[in-house]
Amino acid sequence: MKQKTKYSILLCEDDQNLGMVLKNFLELNDYDVTLERDGRLGLVAFTQNKFDLCLLDIMMPRVDGFKLAEDIREIDPEVPLFFLSAKTMKEDIIEGYRLGADDYITKPFDSEVLLAKIQTIIKRNDEQNAYNESLEYTFGNYHLVPRLRELSNNGTTAKLTAKETALLRLLVTNKNDLLSREEALKKVWGTDSYFNARSMDVYVAKLRKLFSEESGILIKNVHGQGFKMIVPE
Repeated sequence: MKQKTKYSILLCEDDQNLGMVLKNFLELNDYDVTLERDGRLGLVAFTQNKFDLCLLDIMMPRVDGFKLAEDIREIDPEVPLFFLSAKTMKEDIIEGYRLGADDYITKPFDSEVLLAKIQTIIKRNDEQNAYNESLEYTFGNYHLVPRLRELSNNGTTAKLTAKETALLRLLVTNKNDLLSREEALKKVWGTDSYFNARSMDVYVAKLRKLFSEESGILIKNVHGQGFKMIVPE
């Protein structure tokens, strides 16, 4: 996997001085930083750009950091997220982790320590992504190569779209078990909205057509819950 030259960080901080100091510090360490001073603008920035990590203050105008984190997690359940906050009550810290934070850093903090935490989690994600891209899957007489978006069977190869590949990989890794609609929607589409749910049903129908009746492989609907890919042992 080719390493990126620069990683992109969303920084939401309403303290103008701290925000600029932190932005400049991270940019000196070769990060591309977008600074927003309230949660509403932070959400707009997140929906319009791809970020490798988010740093969120909690006490911000318009939309606070907790609500912003909820909105971000609805769009992308996987993006690393740190809270930077003067709120040190145990209840606030627990709430931060409940919302899916990778870390909760209380102010004042050491910028070098923050940098080390950022570097560690981005390296971890890069390694995980490289591992995922290297995986191939064999089930029944079929072979799936996600990095090439190819599904092969007895000498024939079908080219898949990115979403078909991601959805099929989820089904295969959960073969003969339930894949919930919520998990599939959030991991492949980013949100579990009504329109994305209808889109997913279309993709499931497309995937079903890839498997011959003789293969014994079925993608079954589990009413009100999700899908189960049946793969004969």
